[in-house]
Amino acid sequence: MTNSTNLVMIPARMASTRLPDKPLADIAGLPMIVHVMHRAIEADVGRVVVATDTQQVLEVIQAHGGEAVMTRDDHASGSDRIWEAVNLIDAAGQFDTIINVQGDLPTIGKQPIRASLVPLENPAVDLATLATKIVVEEEKHDPNVVKLVGTPSAENVMRALYFTRTTAPYGDGPLYHHIGLYAWRRKSLQRFVSLPASPLELREKLEQLRALEDGMRIDAALVDTVPLGVDTPAHLERARAVLSQ
Repeated sequence: MTNSTNLVMIPARMASTRLPDKPLADIAGLPMIVHVMHRAIEADVGRVVVATDTQQVLEVIQAHGGEAVMTRDDHASGSDRIWEAVNLIDAAGQFDTIINVQGDLPTIGKQPIRASLVPLENPAVDLATLATKIVVEEEKHDPNVVKLVGTPSAENVMRALYFTRTTAPYGDGPLYHHIGLYAWRRKSLQRFVSLPASPLELREKLEQLRALEDGMRIDAALVDTVPLGVDTPAHLERARAVLSQ
């Protein structure tokens, strides 16, 4: 299934305030970033590279047979980090599609990674992401659960009209949890990182709104489950429980 024009980039930064040294946190005998790399390799959609700002992460990835590249430590976001990394390893522009798999998703499955490419089959789509139907009532009102407001655009695909931390849209019907994994067309990523932070992005603290405010089209593939994102010690313990089975 591997496509030579796809590049999977995994950004990994050490300066996490809630979970220091997060990429190297031990989960079932392996650093978390190595688990994420393994999941990305298992998806078999393209070359996998970790983009990091820390020599220790670089060495850990290389010790486990992976590929990593050093980037600056002053990037404002993972998107900026992966764009630098893309240009460091592929100045010639071989890769057309950049899949950004967050470095704190050690339980991500191969199917969601593959699903992120489906919306890009429509040439009108600038970048693709993932969403799933919210089934836990509390999550509908949790500002930490980002909601995708969208409309169907294809089978199991929605066109994103907005992203928000509030409960939306109003009225009867399903709500959708946005999953922050992105598949970018290279030219779209280049355009995105050249833009200043947008008003709604700053207000909602959601980077993807910058793309919508600039008129870029985002479609989301619908998947069945939300991968566990590790942001706190409690999340880390949950990941350890899952991956030690």
